[in-house]
Amino acid sequence: MAEHLIVTIARQFGSDGRAVGKKVADLLGISFYDKELIAIAAKESGLSENLFEGIDEKPTNSLLYSLVMGIQSGRGTYYRYGDVLNSDGIFRIQSQVIQEIAEKESCVIVGRCSDYILREEKKLVNVFLHAPEEKRIERIMEIYNIKEREAENMMRKTDKRRGGFYNFYTNQVWGQVDNYDIALDTSKIGLEHAAEMIVDYAKMIDR
Repeated sequence: MAEHLIVTIARQFGSDGRAVGKKVADLLGISFYDKELIAIAAKESGLSENLFEGIDEKPTNSLLYSLVMGIQSGRGTYYRYGDVLNSDGIFRIQSQVIQEIAEKESCVIVGRCSDYILREEKKLVNVFLHAPEEKRIERIMEIYNIKEREAENMMRKTDKRRGGFYNFYTNQVWGQVDNYDIALDTSKIGLEHAAEMIVDYAKMIDR
């Protein structure tokens, strides 16, 4: 892409958000970030990846971890001995990483309130991917090789967790159309066409 561009992908569980996001990044020739953000945030902060994975896209609910002396984040936030880091602290660190990445390069970022965190970006495309429950359950059964009831429970719990996380940290409603530029039903058009539509839109605003 000629211009600096950020694409964020919010997604219902089972709508193949990661696969679509990766395809968009490949088509645009830009970087892709999903779980990769956890490793980067852990490296820059000096914290264990387990801390980030433990509350990844989960709303805050309790104090979780006590930190020892000498831990410093990539932007210089220092945690003294006896300080406690909860999910709010982890969210702030991960938000800083997202902002730093967006400042440095064009990219596609999946989840983690990235649409809200990067809302001041000039060339920003916010996408929400969804699909009917029965289609998502089928996809989850296929991906994880599990039975229908387990897939349905996983879908509902994951969506509830993601929605709660987003609503808590943004004071907005996860999946509400006003928060996104594009909302696509991946079950109707497929992953390839979904990615192509997002790319076409991104190229239009990149003129």
